[in-house]
Amino acid sequence: MKKLFLLAIVLIGFTTISNAQSFKFGVKGGVNFANVDSRFDTDARTGFHIGAVATLGLGDKFAIQPEILYSAQGTDDVDVDYVNVPILFKYKFLKFFDVHAGPQFGIVVNDGFQAGEPESFDLSAAAGVGVKFLKFFAQARYNHGVTDVQDGISTKNRTFQLSVGYYIF
Repeated sequence: MKKLFLLAIVLIGFTTISNAQSFKFGVKGGVNFANVDSRFDTDARTGFHIGAVATLGLGDKFAIQPEILYSAQGTDDVDVDYVNVPILFKYKFLKFFDVHAGPQFGIVVNDGFQAGEPESFDLSAAAGVGVKFLKFFAQARYNHGVTDVQDGISTKNRTFQLSVGYYIF
């Protein structure tokens, strides 16, 4: 977990130094519609996510967006909460619309497993769209798990997120 936070801080610091005029920092939160893709029949869990977001401009059209989020995922029967660190690459259209994609690294911080333990690390692929108006923004994103939630059982996270946020600076 320390390595993920260190990576995010180094990435933010390096890009800020080299391109300080296009750095934005803000907060975001929203709703998760999460489930686990497995051979078992599971019901989706409606949860939440909340955290911090930075946007590091790389010219007029491109940006890198690292985030640190607390995310309530899992299923209706088994809660698994993560601290997720997505590092997204953005392409901006029309100054207010963007598409973004990239890896998401997650660490389990809370689980409701009755039998067995979840894997402590989760890797997902994230993709979504966003709109921005002044200092406000909204995003829709899908996270598709790459690693298994539980060792020895083919179970992967699937989470659809709707977010709103505000750039503080």
